[in-house]
Amino acid sequence: MSSLTGTWALARFAVRRDRVRIAVWILSIVVLVVITAASVKGLYPTQHDLDVAAAASIDNPAALAFNGPAYGLDTVGGQVAFQVGAFGLTVVALMSLLMVGRLTRSEEESGRLELVNSMAVGRHAALAAALVVVSAMNVVVGVLVGASLVAMDLPVGGSILFGLSFTMIGLMFIGVETVTTQVTESSRTASGLAGAVLGVSYAVRAIGDVGNGALSWLSPIGLVQKARPYAGDVWWPLGIALVLTVGLALLGAYLRSHRDFGSGLVQPRPGRATASPLLGRPLGLAVRLQRATVWWWAFAVLLTGVAYGSIANSIEDFIGDNQAVADMVAAAGGGASLVDSYLATSLLILAVIAGGAAVQMALRLHSEETAGRVEPLLATPVSRTGWMSSHLAVALGGSALIMMAGGFGTGATYAFVTGDAGQIPRLIGAALVHVPAIWVVVGIACALFGAAPRWAVLAWVGVAVGLVVAMFGALLDLPGLVMDLSPFQHTPQVPAQDLTALPLIVLLAVGASLVAVGLAGFRRRDIG
Repeated sequence: MSSLTGTWALARFAVRRDRVRIAVWILSIVVLVVITAASVKGLYPTQHDLDVAAAASIDNPAALAFNGPAYGLDTVGGQVAFQVGAFGLTVVALMSLLMVGRLTRSEEESGRLELVNSMAVGRHAALAAALVVVSAMNVVVGVLVGASLVAMDLPVGGSILFGLSFTMIGLMFIGVETVTTQVTESSRTASGLAGAVLGVSYAVRAIGDVGNGALSWLSPIGLVQKARPYAGDVWWPLGIALVLTVGLALLGAYLRSHRDFGSGLVQPRPGRATASPLLGRPLGLAVRLQRATVWWWAFAVLLTGVAYGSIANSIEDFIGDNQAVADMVAAAGGGASLVDSYLATSLLILAVIAGGAAVQMALRLHSEETAGRVEPLLATPVSRTGWMSSHLAVALGGSALIMMAGGFGTGATYAFVTGDAGQIPRLIGAALVHVPAIWVVVGIACALFGAAPRWAVLAWVGVAVGLVVAMFGALLDLPGLVMDLSPFQHTPQVPAQDLTALPLIVLLAVGASLVAVGLAGFRRRDIG
């Protein structure tokens, strides 16, 4: 029997089981690129508008650090590549590392892979099947991105290269995750290590792009951006990326063959002899399980806020005389200054990101249940309401902490460029105004988990709607009924608007009602 026997059967099974997850990942990335391309074409309809936007971005360190190198910004394609930039590549990398971890180490950790291996399955079949499935996902993403941009009348060569850069960044992080899953026996730790590599890659690329660009070659993200789609179309950097991908995959397979099943190359360090008294309580356990999630999200939102705040004082230079962009930014202000309108829009986007973090924390309820870890806890004096409320408390409190971090990052950099330290508490307070809307999204996740757990993943739809409305609602001139579907649109857009209590009270009441529905549903249904 070959070490790859059963690879195609396992690959088909993975696609059959995760078909919805796979489709959501692919479509989300493609839609992000398509909407960004449509918005660029709408915001910069003339060559003069493109020239003004290019002049404002090309020497701005914050824009370069956030998006990437300024290649071809005087063209629509160049602006699309710049605006999607490092963020889009990061999303593709996240898709790859999370999916590989799910199909390999998570299966091994749960014990399912041991049952599979007891049949006529080769030693490396499960790993090979995961690589095939996730590689195919990245190829589909690249093809759809390229084809979509060609359909929008962007240059064919640049569009194909841009789509291929998405594929290659995904393939490289397949290799990264393949290695990290051999290092540790925990799927969360393995994905955390790969995520750390992604974070370092983003930071190295940002530092390199602000400088002379040489350091960016050491980052996987920076490497694929050296392909310069729509600005010369340099193909050979993607060849380097392919070599790195093959090398990482072979290294992962080699390490896989030199470790015991169910273990990692690095053994976990022993814990304390006695547990903290807090771990004997549901809330203490929930905090322990989710603290890393809260801190990583807070750090990410903090950095995003830093990027937004750093250009707030020069927003007029970015906009120039482009009335379309000015109208879009001013729409949030209702007559307020352009800077305050921009800050309000930035905090709105941060709130949607924090909403994604809150949904992830709330859906930890579902993952704990499906993993079979809830029943032993409920066999103790812990009540269903107490266990569920502990995780909800982390989601609610953690999202508020994340928004504080975003407000602090925005306010700190804005205060630095203006010399007004009072902007820090002002923008922290403005950020916290969005917390009730985030809690509504948590309530949706809670209600679905309690009443219809099979559909709990639909809680992400609320975040997706909020993101589309926040970033593209005014540009696409969406109907008011569609705009109102987002709870974030019902929050006073401070500091551009005055703070009013009634919308916040209504949002809190809606969130509390949804939480009550979820708690009642969970008390009445069967576990699992």
